[in-house]
Order: sequence, then C-alpha cells, then structure tokens
Amino acid sequence: MKIIGLDVGEKRIGVAKADSSTRIAVPMGTVIVDGTEWHAIARLARQQNTQFFVVGLPRNNSGVETRQSLYARNFAKQLTEKIPGARVRMQDESLTSVLAENRLKERGKSYTKGEIDAEAATIILQDFLEGIGNRQSAILDAPANTTTETMGEAANALGASAAPADDMIMNPDGTISGIEKAPDGAFADAGTRARVKAVKEAEKAKMRAKKAKHRMKSWGGTIAGVIVAILLAGGVTVAIVYVKNREEQRRLAEEAAMNAVAETFDFTIRPGETVADVKTSLLSLTSKAEDTLGQSIYNIGEVNDAFNKDYSTDYPFLAEQKPGTTNLEGFLYPETIQFYETDDVEKIIKAFLDQMYKAIKSNNLEEAYANQGLTIYQGVTLASIIQKESGAADMPVVSQIFQKRLNTGMMLGSDVTVGYALDVVDPERTTYTDNAAALAIDSCYNTRIHVGLPCGPIANPGLNALLAVANPADTDYLYFLTDSTGKMYYGSTEAEHIQNIYNYCGDACVTQL
Repeated sequence: MKIIGLDVGEKRIGVAKADSSTRIAVPMGTVIVDGTEWHAIARLARQQNTQFFVVGLPRNNSGVETRQSLYARNFAKQLTEKIPGARVRMQDESLTSVLAENRLKERGKSYTKGEIDAEAATIILQDFLEGIGNRQSAILDAPANTTTETMGEAANALGASAAPADDMIMNPDGTISGIEKAPDGAFADAGTRARVKAVKEAEKAKMRAKKAKHRMKSWGGTIAGVIVAILLAGGVTVAIVYVKNREEQRRLAEEAAMNAVAETFDFTIRPGETVADVKTSLLSLTSKAEDTLGQSIYNIGEVNDAFNKDYSTDYPFLAEQKPGTTNLEGFLYPETIQFYETDDVEKIIKAFLDQMYKAIKSNNLEEAYANQGLTIYQGVTLASIIQKESGAADMPVVSQIFQKRLNTGMMLGSDVTVGYALDVVDPERTTYTDNAAALAIDSCYNTRIHVGLPCGPIANPGLNALLAVANPADTDYLYFLTDSTGKMYYGSTEAEHIQNIYNYCGDACVTQL
C-alpha cells in the first residue's frame, strides 16, 4: 500500500511517500498553505493512488501536547472531511524538524525551509512504518474516515489521554484542556527518544565548536592551529590533512573553521518581491556573533557588486536577456534558505537561482511554456505580472486572459507593469507627479502603450504563478478587474467589463500610481 506522510505547518506542509511493502520513506517536497493546499494534497493522493495519510503530531520535550498539537489534530480531522475515504493516522513527531535540519546540515549544502519540512515528513513516515510492526495489517486496513493514534490505539504510550480534536479546548493561557500531562522525560516511542539523543549530541558539538574558536585565537590563526581546531570541534582525535597547494590548504581550513563556529540566519524571498526588495532585506541583516553583534552582515557595495555579476553561464535561463544586461529580476525563487554569516552575497544569489532551476526542471516548465508558445524567459516574465495582479486562486484565469491578449495582438494593459517602470526611473514619484503622465511613461515595461510582454520580469514569481503560465484556465474571458476587497470579476467583452466596473468597482478601478 502507498502511504503519504505530512509534516503540517501553518505556512508549508512537508510531504513524503512510502510503500508499506518496502517500508522506506522518501521526501516529495512541500505544499504551500495558501487556500489551495487541500486540492494539492488530493492531487498527490491521486498520483500515488492512495487515501492513507500519516500526519505528524507535535509534542514538547516532556511529551505534552501543545497548541501545535491541536492544529495538527484539527488538520487531520479536516483531511478526512476534504478527501472522501481518507484514512489518517497520527504519528508522534517530537523534534523531527530539528533532526531533519541536522541531517541537511551534515550534507554540507545550503537548504531551504521547504526541504527541512519534507525531510521532517520523511522521518515521521519512517517512524510510523517502523512502529506498526506486526500490527501492519490491522492498522492499514482500518475503516476509512477515521483519525487514530499510531502507537497503540487502546492506550497512549505517553500515559496522556488521546482525546480527539473535538474534545480539546484551548485555554486563555495557551494550554489545552482534555489532555493530561505525561511524566517528565517520557516519550511516545523509540524514534522520539533517538531524536532527543541526536539533539543533545548536536548541542555538544556546538559547544566543541565554540571552544575550538577560542583555541584558534590563542594559536594565532596558523594553518596548523586552524586544522587542529577543526578536528577538536568535530570531536576527531587524530587526523592527517594533506593539500599539495599550500594556499589552497589555508583557504579550505579557514573556510571550514569559520563555518564550524559561524552563526546562521534564515533569508526569505517572498512571491512578488523585487530585486530592490531583496537588496534592502540583505542590507538589513545584522550579525548574531559575539564579536560582531548587531553589525550589518553586508554593505551596499558588496551587495551591488554581487547583483551586477553575470550568472548566465551557470544559469542558461538568464541568457535570453538583452546582451549586456545582468538583471536577476524574476529568477530569485521565493523561498526561505539558511546561510552562514560567513557566506558572501554571491553564494546567497546562487542558492536562490538554484531553487529556480529546480522549479523549472521538476515542473517541466521549459516544455510546458513551449506548448504555450513561450520561452522560459517569456514565461517567467508573464508569471511575474500574474503574481502582482492576482491571488493564487485567480492566477490560472488571469494567465488565460493575458495569453489570449498576447495571441491576438492586444495590449496586455497591466497597471502593475507601469508601476514597475516608474519604480525603475522615479521610485519616489518626484518626476511623474501627474497620474496621466505616469500611465503614459515611455518604457519597455509599460504594457499600456506597447504590445506584447514587457522587456523583462517585474518581480520574483512564486510557484503558483509559474504553474499558471504553464496551465492557463479554459475560459473565453478577455477582461478582469479587482474590487476594493480583492475579489476578481471577469468579462468576455468590453461591454461586460464596463458593466462590471459599474457594478463592482466604481472609483476603486481608477488607477493611482
């Protein structure tokens, strides 16, 4: 039987899959929580031909259920309601995210929050598979539309009452009634105890790294001192390091030593943010390290230098730009990724470009866009406009409207492209103070006066917008508008559009740039 494991969060849901016959869980990625998550999960279930789900149940270090436990239980209950025939099992997930992050760190590469969630879902599902043992048939064949505990349906191994979501009450102080406190130090299963042990070992390693940093200072930063410090930080007793090139030896040793003791930070690019927004965020980062506490990690010179570099050799999707252009707009994939404070800006940029490359390949966007008559660069440009014009639920329809306009030679007429054109030349709006003049700005980004796509993306589109270009809705609409509440209305003719303006929009439809 195929099984899907879910690590439920309020922003993302980590997803893993397994077959009960092989009992090996593997990560599948994440589902964004934006109102479309139930459709996404249902689609995954259809792809895997299963209705069996394992949902992680978080508890604190003492084994007591928390606010997040209630969230997970309510999610599991909704899952049985949203997907008819779904069978859901709860699996203890204490410290899975911590263990997942430690696993990814050990691989020595940058990783995203989404990858942590997917890895956590894999651990949850693997724990489930290892925990059901001889009870496999009884548990996997249980009736549909049920949500039960995995580790002993009759009695919870914690000694806590396994009350269903309906019996839980959130108290004003954040505690949950209907769940008794478990004995201190008690955990639901061997997998949780192993995770606690792993976290403690990680804390010890961190302490060794701090001690190594002090030793490095006392040894004057020599090559030998640096290498010995690294070995001590990693708990190594004896080792021989040989690099033929002495300068390379120094560089590798110093880099490894810095990363062993460096502080980390999470950096997020959100859907719809521009390169200018990303630069501002980078310049606002401050250090957590003892010797540079509160200082800016990056300065404007190094940020601008990194963004002005040409990355098209490593990332072919940038090669479609106008020769000599080094604008990364549109291709910094929205995600949260963890970095060391010792990482330079170029490494950060490449990490997000890597994520865009993965999104293009994993979703077969090159072929999908070609089917729509678009190149990758054109598709991302259109996706960036869709990202700024609509919410996730409306993106496929807006995509269909814009593509129909492109195919019929009609101007896109998108106000958000005009706004971007103004931001490029007059961000403070000191020159274009008249709205009519602003709408008529002579720019290759202004789709109100030029037919076709603008000369490049106007923001970094998220996955929903990228997929909307590949899979536009099947309608005959040619117009859309958004009222003051954010709701969209569509029309197939100009007359319908004018009537929609009269009925739903009025003054709210007057463009103000």
